Amino acid sequence: MTMPRGSGLLLHISSLPSAEGIGTLGREAFRWIDRLAGAGQRSWQFLPLGPTGYGNSPYQSYSAFAGNPLLIDLELLREQGWLEGETQKEGASDSKRVDYERLRPCKEADLRRACRLFHERAPRPWRERFRAFELAQVAWLEDYALFMTLHRLAEDQPWNRWEEDWKHRDPGAMEQVRREAFDEIEYRKIEQFFFFEQWEALRKYAKEKGITLIGDLPIYVSYDSSDCWAHPEIFSLDEKLEPAFVAGVPPDYFSETGQLWGNPLYDWERLKATGYRWWIERLEHCFRLFDWVRIDHFRGFEAYWSIPAGAETAREGEWRPGPGEKFFQALEDALGDLPLIAEDLGIITPQVEALRDRFALPGMKVLQFAFDGNPSNPYLPHNHRRRCVLYTGTHDNDTLMGWFQSLSDRRYVLKYLDCSGEDFLWTMLRSHQCSVAAMAILPLQDLLGLGSEARMNVPGTAEGNWEWRCTPDQMAGSAEAFERLGMLSRLYGRV
Repeated sequence: MTMPRGSGLLLHISSLPSAEGIGTLGREAFRWIDRLAGAGQRSWQFLPLGPTGYGNSPYQSYSAFAGNPLLIDLELLREQGWLEGETQKEGASDSKRVDYERLRPCKEADLRRACRLFHERAPRPWRERFRAFELAQVAWLEDYALFMTLHRLAEDQPWNRWEEDWKHRDPGAMEQVRREAFDEIEYRKIEQFFFFEQWEALRKYAKEKGITLIGDLPIYVSYDSSDCWAHPEIFSLDEKLEPAFVAGVPPDYFSETGQLWGNPLYDWERLKATGYRWWIERLEHCFRLFDWVRIDHFRGFEAYWSIPAGAETAREGEWRPGPGEKFFQALEDALGDLPLIAEDLGIITPQVEALRDRFALPGMKVLQFAFDGNPSNPYLPHNHRRRCVLYTGTHDNDTLMGWFQSLSDRRYVLKYLDCSGEDFLWTMLRSHQCSVAAMAILPLQDLLGLGSEARMNVPGTAEGNWEWRCTPDQMAGSAEAFERLGMLSRLYGRV
């Protein structure tokens, strides 16, 4: 697909201002779309939307298909009549960070009340909409609801620690759980119904305002997920259903020892034998939700870093061939044009580039990677090509100002940009907007000139990530920055 020239912002939904302790799909999300449209922006990019588990990472989700219940807006549920009485406020005290530990039990209690009210009182038209949703999502919803029910019954232990009948999905045991825990299973389904109802309303509004939505698809899924539990045959597991090899990357820009993600690897031969059915269903689901999808760690489809389970660091891995061209051809045959953005950062070989270009997928460029003193650096603006998406930084980078302030030697950056340290930010943003890259995306933190305190994630660390929120005061005070961004976008043909 051809990506039109444009500009946009990266802001995860959880980072929106909200009185609920986390950004939601409610009014602030609609106001955010208005703000983007008012500044002539074309796109809103966000992180994966799945329900988060350990570490609260959107890249370690309980499901590759489900939505994160924490992003459901409670006030919208109240307006629809599904929530009565006061909501629990204990988890909503901090406007600067998401306090997941306090937020999660409070929000779950409110959602349980809303789902119970829907189950008891929903009139026929609403019940028909819910049943239609169940049928439309049959490929994943039943497995997810059953998995999350068992997870709760097992006191949130990962599924490899469940009793054997549950772990191996014994039909008799599963039927017994369906009977005895019917209400819990129904709760999980209604919760997902609420999420996707709210999502569709937001998506419709974005389309009306001319804003394209850019989703994010992690290449791997969490081991402790309904996908791995329900489809163990498509993953690299041993006879005990434990991971035999896990995912990660070798030493790179972010880490001297590489990154040990721990996700189970795919059994690509088994997937090939199915015609890549699970992947086709996954992408079809994404394309119904988003206009474009950033596919994380694209190079893993050409060759992936395989680390023996139990290894202490990613150094112990090795490269193995991925599914390559036949995989993407199968996707294209089943789904047509692929509106994918290839995350092609890191160790990229000519073979990876050839695979990306064979299917005309735009890649990524990051300005923070550009200034090593080499004029041939592909991330420098004068080396960009049209078919790519340009970022000042990603969710894994420091903020632009945090990065600049951490440089021990700023001379090359300032000389290249022909600016002083005082006007660095907007000179860099001008360079970002005037690039030939088709799409120019910047995190909201960079537009606002925030420092390292606003960083979203530090790869290789387990605590303090995914918590940053834009405060109401920061959002209210952003009008001048958005106006200035809109001027640059118009000046360089991105509106």
